[in-house]
Amino acid sequence: MKTILLIGIGPGDPDALTLAAVKAIRRTDVFFFLEKEGDGKDSLIRFRREILAEHAGDRSYRIATGASPRRDRASADYQGAVEDWRHRRTQVIADLIDANMKDGETGAFLLWGDPALYDGTMQNLHDLIAKGRDDIAFEVIPGITCIQALTAKHRIPLNRVGEEIVITTGRQIETGDPAAVHNSVVMLDSRDAFMRLRDQPDMDIFWGGDVGSPDEILIAGPLDGTADRIAETIKTQRARKGWVMDTYILRRRQRAKGSSRTDGDG
Repeated sequence: MKTILLIGIGPGDPDALTLAAVKAIRRTDVFFFLEKEGDGKDSLIRFRREILAEHAGDRSYRIATGASPRRDRASADYQGAVEDWRHRRTQVIADLIDANMKDGETGAFLLWGDPALYDGTMQNLHDLIAKGRDDIAFEVIPGITCIQALTAKHRIPLNRVGEEIVITTGRQIETGDPAAVHNSVVMLDSRDAFMRLRDQPDMDIFWGGDVGSPDEILIAGPLDGTADRIAETIKTQRARKGWVMDTYILRRRQRAKGSSRTDGDG
């Protein structure tokens, strides 16, 4: 049996690794790195190598790399493009396992944040096993998410009393009903979708770019007064290093009965 560990390594701060993640790293024989095309990929790989140098201990290990397939972002069929990308990625992972692992060994993927939040590797392994790969088993080691890091840095609670919290994507914010946004965490926004809501009354934003890394930038305030600044910051960061990992919360101000304070604020 070949055991695969999906290890959440947090949003970019080496100190954000859990003790469980460190222990998992120290029992791994081979680490799999899926390299993405484009600017910024070197820093993503470098961070993983720094984690191994700091936490792997004296135990010997191997690193195997593969090219992460590109998704067709121009396709009008979004769901179909994602499915095609997922299947091709599953094959890349299967090839890495077959070429680099012996029976009885442990392999691992070091995954940003938490493996269960907007990462497809877990589904890739489910797909492999569903196709009859009974020689593979996997374990998930949860990690600190960018959401937890964002709320900690801004010193705000994630939830508010008596109200749901929605975790969504920039694509949904761009196409959904602005009036339906009350307390939403927005991830994977490559199109500055928050600009669409800048005229909404009583809307605040808590934005973070590369939270937990040396490049961390935090901006918070009324959306109508900060949207341009955030958009310019994103543009500058992308021009400087090719990418920016950003997450933000859009939150309508609420007034508790008989109080001028926002519900949930400390």
